Amino acid sequence: MPRKAQTWADYDTAVDQIILAPTDSDFLDQLIPVLKDASASSRTASLVQSLSQYAQERESDIERIGLTKHEEFLGSVNQLQKVREGTVILTSEILDLNQSIQASTEKLAEQKQGLVNTRGVRQNITDVSDALKDSLKILHAVNNAHDLIRKKKYYAALKSLDDLQNEHLVPIIQNKYATQYKLADLIQKSIPDSQKTISKAVMTDLNTWLYRIRETSQFLGEVAFFHTKLRQDRQRGRVERNAFLSRFKLNSAIELAFDENNDFDVLDNEDVQVDFTPLYEALHIHEALGQIDKFRGDYAATRRQQKELLLPNTVDLLSDDDDASLRALLESIAGFAIIEKATMQRAPQLRSSLEVDELWDSMCQTAINLITNALSGVNNAEALLKIKPVVGLFIQTMDSWGYSVSMMNNLQLTLFNKYAELLRRRFSDDFQEIVSTDDYMPMAINTPEDYEKVLSVSWITQDKSPEELTFPCVLPFSQMYPLCCIDIRNLVNQFYFFSASDDHFQHLSVIDETLKRSLDELLTQRVCQSLVERLSSQYLGQIVQILINLEHFETACQKVEQLLIDTRSSTSAGGPVTLAATEQFRENKKAAEKRIFEVVNHKIDDLVDTSDYDWMATTKPTKPSSYILTLTQYLPNIMSSTLLGLPREIKELIYFDALNHATEKILALPLSPDVKKINPNGVEAMALDVKHLTEFVLGLDNAFMLEPILNELQETVALMKLDNHEEFFDISIRNKKYGRVNEKKGFALLEKLTQTVDNPSGAAAPFANFGSRFGLR
Repeated sequence: MPRKAQTWADYDTAVDQIILAPTDSDFLDQLIPVLKDASASSRTASLVQSLSQYAQERESDIERIGLTKHEEFLGSVNQLQKVREGTVILTSEILDLNQSIQASTEKLAEQKQGLVNTRGVRQNITDVSDALKDSLKILHAVNNAHDLIRKKKYYAALKSLDDLQNEHLVPIIQNKYATQYKLADLIQKSIPDSQKTISKAVMTDLNTWLYRIRETSQFLGEVAFFHTKLRQDRQRGRVERNAFLSRFKLNSAIELAFDENNDFDVLDNEDVQVDFTPLYEALHIHEALGQIDKFRGDYAATRRQQKELLLPNTVDLLSDDDDASLRALLESIAGFAIIEKATMQRAPQLRSSLEVDELWDSMCQTAINLITNALSGVNNAEALLKIKPVVGLFIQTMDSWGYSVSMMNNLQLTLFNKYAELLRRRFSDDFQEIVSTDDYMPMAINTPEDYEKVLSVSWITQDKSPEELTFPCVLPFSQMYPLCCIDIRNLVNQFYFFSASDDHFQHLSVIDETLKRSLDELLTQRVCQSLVERLSSQYLGQIVQILINLEHFETACQKVEQLLIDTRSSTSAGGPVTLAATEQFRENKKAAEKRIFEVVNHKIDDLVDTSDYDWMATTKPTKPSSYILTLTQYLPNIMSSTLLGLPREIKELIYFDALNHATEKILALPLSPDVKKINPNGVEAMALDVKHLTEFVLGLDNAFMLEPILNELQETVALMKLDNHEEFFDISIRNKKYGRVNEKKGFALLEKLTQTVDNPSGAAAPFANFGSRFGLR
């Protein structure tokens, strides 16, 4: 360490030290500091003055000594003179030296000042260097943070900014006099912008990721559907090996347990990989920035926008590939919803179940509206059979992800209702065409093969086997019956085929009820009602065929009731199935029978109306009237031809009703107001006809049942032939012989009877006024 320069306030002491220096080097050592300090002109003068004063004092001392010691003084004077001379010389040298020293001192001062300045500059340089090093550290940290941002290492960049702030900026900013304060303050103010840059960069990457997964949604849904289809196939295989497993549907605990060895990650497989790293990074960054609430809101808004972009405005269900548009829609929704569910599972703080379910419900409702609107243009039931499995696959896939599928289950019900409506419309047209184009003739069968085909589709009971029949043969019903039976079977099969196309339809009981209602509607309105409308025909053969068809349809309905019991779903309520059509066919059978009676009776009316009896004939008839002959021929003819296919009991009823009606009509002939008198020849003509009719009835197989119908007619003829009419007035005899003759009608006939043959308009017959006696008029 350099020695500090000595300063002199009093040069007398300095002069003593200089003069008393034992050697020249010491002399100079004492003189140089004084000269250095005396560099100023005023100080130099003081030094010279001190030296002069010192010389004077020494001279005084010399004089004093010389006076006392002269010789010594003289010697001293000489010596002093020499000293003086030496002093003068020395003074001169000192002055020269002083000038030299002064010049050196000035140069030294300049050099020292330069050195001082240099040291200051060096110190400044050192300080600047240190400041630059600290600044470089700060800038390096800033550059490192931005370099990490460029390298997409956002969290590391954020951590770097945080370290920069805590380790460098905060200590500097706290010391406002620090050299790097302005730089630190500037960088500190730029950190929010850097953080915002990181946030924007993260969101840019996240938006890119969101765009990619939106574009991947449909393919992700397609992969999920394919995986679900494989699960369905595996479950069907298990059911085929073990029927007990049919009780357990897809996504049931049993099915999941069986399928656990076939683990498949729909988000990470050979076909599709969904990397959630950008989402995690964005979430982590915004948590670090304290912006998690804002990020959650922005993310939710973005996903809602993507949902809107994902869903089309319309769905095409009428293209050649009917399910392509619908499949694309449902696959996109499935992929989107799977991403949402996976996001909720991986980042529950970002997506809540409520938000995910709201998006799911919104997408489902939109899809349902699109599909429902598109259904209005679908007129082909088979198209719905292609649509329904896609919807079922979608339901089962999303059910496995824990989504509520009740809305989509209701969509399946909508699809089924549309399907049922289209089937009803188609089969209604089919039934209508079958009924309207039928020839209403017994169906002819030419070969055993045709017979077997009819037996296989129709509900008929044959007493004879095909081997016992002779072909060609005729079946009692017309061809409309087997054709309708085919349609009934097809309708049942197609209804249940809707639920058979997948195993997730939850409304099986609705199928049962809708099928029953549809069959009732078709059979009653399109078949039964159409047949009843044709009963107005006057063609007896057609009416008979309608009756036979109605009877077979009644049997078919009973068989269909059992078929519905056998084919209905196992989950439906038990108990019998009753078709209203069964009772309709049964009731309208009676209407057909009644109509047959009406037509037969109408024919009888026509025949009896042609009787043309001559009640006052002048000659006795010898043979029955032509109308009674025609009547007795007509009845057996229609029984053996037109009515041949009718059951025996119906034929008996027809005979019974026809004979009863014929009896009434014949009885009404003599009672007609136009008939005023009846002579014995007229009575004989009627008696011959009654006899012929009786003989006809007695020749029938069931004569014992039909003969009583003629009793009134027979007793009436016997009464008209009676000579003693008084028997009729005797109640006991009347009840015994003429018990079935109406009392008033009997008296009316007796009043018309006359024995006059020649003059039918002549004298009154005996007992002409006997009725008045009994108050019968």
